[in-house]
Amino acid sequence: MTPNQKLETRTLGRTVDGDRILEDVSVSVPESEVLVVVGPSGAGKSSFLRLLNRLDEPTDGTVSLDGEDYREIPPRELRRRVGLIPQDPALVPGSVFENVARGPILRDEPVDETRLEELLERLGLAGYEDRDVEELSGGEKQRVAIARTLLNEPDVLLLDEPTSHLDSAAEERVEALLDDLIRDLDLTVVMVTHDEEQARRLGDRVLILRDGKMDRLGPVEEVLA
Repeated sequence: MTPNQKLETRTLGRTVDGDRILEDVSVSVPESEVLVVVGPSGAGKSSFLRLLNRLDEPTDGTVSLDGEDYREIPPRELRRRVGLIPQDPALVPGSVFENVARGPILRDEPVDETRLEELLERLGLAGYEDRDVEELSGGEKQRVAIARTLLNEPDVLLLDEPTSHLDSAAEERVEALLDDLIRDLDLTVVMVTHDEEQARRLGDRVLILRDGKMDRLGPVEEVLA
């Protein structure tokens, strides 16, 4: 593994029932970098993201986290360290507090309530702890999902089209919050987006996937020129 690489894939691939979803993807993501992944529908973008924390299992190649083959890391620990924010927030019935604290609760660990409240305040959700998630808007639900993942203090943040289901005002707010959080918390991020303008605004480098294969990889301003 290359020095200072937080996350690295080598010849990563996945085949399902003879259908090659992803093939021979090798990319290194250094600490504090935002790598954006773009490409047409069906290019394998979301599949690539799901392979990065073993929500799906690779059939070829390897993924390393801090130089360690991620198959050596217990799945629950891996998914805490490589946190995924999906397109759909996938909240569970109950309060905002119960959703944000879901990771520590499932791990039978104490909930850092001070940090939880700080995250909610940071995300414009101060005082929402007791609100039922069913009462929230789409943008508020996505911000709850972001708080839930960040409470686990992940080493790598995976974002799968984090604003795609939001109206333009909510999209703008969530993107601005993500941008602030990424820079302030010095996060390492892999983000799938269909929006090249969003890729330019948030990304350091970009990976273009086509038909499950790497098409181009490089600085955003060069690849998306």
